[in-house]
Amino acid sequence: MSETELGTFLRAHREAVPPAAVGLPNGTRRRTPGLRRAELATLAGVSVDYLTRIEQGRDRSPSTQVLAALAETLGLSHDERIHLYRLAKTMSGGACDGARAMTVRPTVRALLDQLEPAPALVANRTGDLLAWTAGFARLAGPTGLLEATPPNLVRHTFTDPRAHDAHPDWDTVAGERAAALRAAAALGDPHSALLAEELTIIAGEPFRDRFEGSAALPARTGVERWTHPEVGELRLAYESLDLPDPDEQRLVVYLAADEATAAALDRLTTHQASTVR
Repeated sequence: MSETELGTFLRAHREAVPPAAVGLPNGTRRRTPGLRRAELATLAGVSVDYLTRIEQGRDRSPSTQVLAALAETLGLSHDERIHLYRLAKTMSGGACDGARAMTVRPTVRALLDQLEPAPALVANRTGDLLAWTAGFARLAGPTGLLEATPPNLVRHTFTDPRAHDAHPDWDTVAGERAAALRAAAALGDPHSALLAEELTIIAGEPFRDRFEGSAALPARTGVERWTHPEVGELRLAYESLDLPDPDEQRLVVYLAADEATAAALDRLTTHQASTVR
């Protein structure tokens, strides 16, 4: 990739934004289409010199905050934000994904088997799901969470619209997910810091505001409401337990918080079992 690929991408989108779209007069003396560089810099809250250096490829490591502000101002789509993030990481010489252990011990896998049919999962500090029960697959399958490789709780919450449908209390769940990621990043986990950078750009303000404002630790126990297309609303009590592992894996187990939820989970288990047969 040329060292000006990021700048070319930003410049193309800057020139594609009509001034009227951001509340500026079109004017009659514009030599280039779209926004002037100074106009974008002002709207995004960055200096014209900094934006010039980015567009010309003279700044190879633009900050996450600046890229997020530019993405917001330019009205980039979800896919465009992903591309912007990847361009920036490639230009700075960073990797988009770091290698880490993505397995659980056989005894942990056996423990999950013993927890069936309850929904349960094992996740690492970044929120990657490493293993889960069939009960959790029945619960989370319709949300799209398990479609990614690897599934990630934080990324799904902030980037998949189905997460809003699955969690009636999405704002609370989103706050907890952001708090967990911030806690991991604050302790020096590079993978969590990298994901936070990614979501700051891709998910924008909904993630950024919660991540920056979540100095408190996330709850380790509580009740979550889920909505399932087959059995309706569920109230699930959860417990989060740390596992003795260098990667600080945690086991999360969901239990029915009331009789109606217990009956709904039974129906879901029975229905899935009959479908398999």
